Amino acid sequence: MALRSALASALLLAGAVSADCSNKLAVSYPAPEAAKGWSYQLVASGFKKPRGIEFDKDGGLLVIDAGAGLVHLSLKDEGNACLSVDKKTTLIDSKELNHGIALTDDGKTLYASSADNVYEWTYDSKAVKLGDTNRTIVTNMSTSDHTTRTLLLSKKKPGMLLVSRGSQSNEDNNATELDSGHSQIRSFDLSKLGSSSGAKPYEYLDGHVIGWGLRNSVGVAEDALGGLWSVENSVDELHRKGQDIHQDNPAEELNYHGTIDKPDDKQSQGGNYGYPVCYAIWSTKNFPELGTLSTASQFPDDDAPGNVTDAACNDEYVAPRLAFQAHTAPLDIKFDADGTNAYVSFHGSWNREDPVGYRIASVAFKDGQPTAGKDSMDAAVDVLTTKDLSNCPDNCFRPVGLAWDSKGRLWFSSDSTGEIFVMQHDSSSGGGGKDGKSVGSRRAPELAAAAFVALAVAALLS
Repeated sequence: MALRSALASALLLAGAVSADCSNKLAVSYPAPEAAKGWSYQLVASGFKKPRGIEFDKDGGLLVIDAGAGLVHLSLKDEGNACLSVDKKTTLIDSKELNHGIALTDDGKTLYASSADNVYEWTYDSKAVKLGDTNRTIVTNMSTSDHTTRTLLLSKKKPGMLLVSRGSQSNEDNNATELDSGHSQIRSFDLSKLGSSSGAKPYEYLDGHVIGWGLRNSVGVAEDALGGLWSVENSVDELHRKGQDIHQDNPAEELNYHGTIDKPDDKQSQGGNYGYPVCYAIWSTKNFPELGTLSTASQFPDDDAPGNVTDAACNDEYVAPRLAFQAHTAPLDIKFDADGTNAYVSFHGSWNREDPVGYRIASVAFKDGQPTAGKDSMDAAVDVLTTKDLSNCPDNCFRPVGLAWDSKGRLWFSSDSTGEIFVMQHDSSSGGGGKDGKSVGSRRAPELAAAAFVALAVAALLS
């Protein structure tokens, strides 16, 4: 008994789920490393390209599997991070759905998006069944490059749906025109559509402008106070004063958009965030004609339309609240229940010689704003990260969608590996550091070492 207890304790100290967990799934690539106080477990695999995820009222996990459709996972919960799939049900077989998903607060209406449309279904979480027909809620959003349409239903103002639409190309000059609908986040009052299946859908341009000049803000969230936030994927192949600066610039961005219940607050909502004219600095090292600019300051692209100056970029456009490392590709953001932390999935780079990203990080908040200064370069603290980035992108996880379950566990999808994971934080540990151990594989060396120590201790005590 002492031997068994010591072994279990050692495994838990190493950050693993219980040795008695029936789920034996392990990743086939070098396992990500969890921060101190965090554990995680691979729960499901074999998806084509899992993107947006959402929990229903009965604890089922809904997954948009891009190019395949909508899937429901019934879960077996053995406590902590020990979970497995009890049953997998395909609710929609569709190559059209590609990312966005949202459920109403009562759990009875589901929304999902394609490149051009947002669709609505009735949903029964107990029966795990959608209505026989759907209707189109928002239409006319098709673009050929950034085709995801992230969906967010406001909790502060039920019935208000936010839809994010990206750019047509890397540098889309159409986005300089508000009426193009490109590179924008808009909101739609669903209560005004009525319940008739024949109701005319909103055109995307009918929506209220939350923000524009946003190249590809895939992650959109509402905090505990009702504040609206997005994470921006900025431009590739950027030049400044004739010099190639794309390795470390421009920054990815965390942007603030005011609150949904104050649509007429022009100081915090409806503003232009700069794309495709102005971009935010990440690294000031060897930055041409830096002057007084610093991290998160804005500057014009060499190819920007018009004769725009640094001063104009910083005076006439909305600056990001925080800057993230260039090319890390933030794809989702979720706040914890009390709004003291935002969690961001960084999908990882493709346009950089040395890979970056491939992690999930937390950003500390207080009173509805990040605690870090605007020019901070370390506001995003690793929660789960790829230890050896030389394996990326082909041999590491690439996190996308995030979702909280009813027990406060954070789930995420990894699209390139076709996997779904769960993470749990031990609040007594203090967490947030970078010295946690990997628990993505039960074959991890750290677990073997911990088990060896446990055996030795148990032998001495027996």
